[in-house]
Amino acid sequence: MKSPVVLQHPVLAQALTRLRDKSTPRAEFRRLLLECGRFLACEATRSLETRRIRVQTPLATAPGVTLRRPVILVPVLRAGLSLLDPFREILPDAAIGFVGQRRNEETLLPETYLFKVPPSKAADVFILDPMLATGGSAISTIQGLKDQGARRIQLVCLLAAPEGIEAVSKAHPDVAITTAALDRKLNQVGYIVPGLGDAGDRYFGT
Repeated sequence: MKSPVVLQHPVLAQALTRLRDKSTPRAEFRRLLLECGRFLACEATRSLETRRIRVQTPLATAPGVTLRRPVILVPVLRAGLSLLDPFREILPDAAIGFVGQRRNEETLLPETYLFKVPPSKAADVFILDPMLATGGSAISTIQGLKDQGARRIQLVCLLAAPEGIEAVSKAHPDVAITTAALDRKLNQVGYIVPGLGDAGDRYFGT
């Protein structure tokens, strides 16, 4: 079982503090989420494997590297779209898939309404979802990717609850988790505390 990577950076911590503030306006919330996403993208992609190549500079040949495998970005709709742009900034050639998950507010279990992901067996796959709460949506998404043949999967989230970390790690111990913060707990209706509210609602204004 892999331990989650929890980012430690003062600029990220400051941005996350302002994201948590319920008085932060929507435009600022979106900008801050993009800023946090850049930190997450840099850290999550640190483990990507490379292969050696040589390139011709204006003066001589030089050694270098290129990514060993293609990359697929999979935002979990709809909130996961908020993390897509910072990943696309550093991985412009990445393919993009979409998984639609909605939470049944009575059972708190995920319901999949869309699964459209490019062939992923030979790729490094990043699942993007700002909030890892109960872990239900993440577990369902990971299983769907594995059923399609994916073997290298990483889950990236802005905030995580201990219950979600435990659930995902138990169901899929081979999947790495990267998060900006590990919060205290879930409340009785499955929301992260202290959290920042519903990331999708605050981002999209719904």
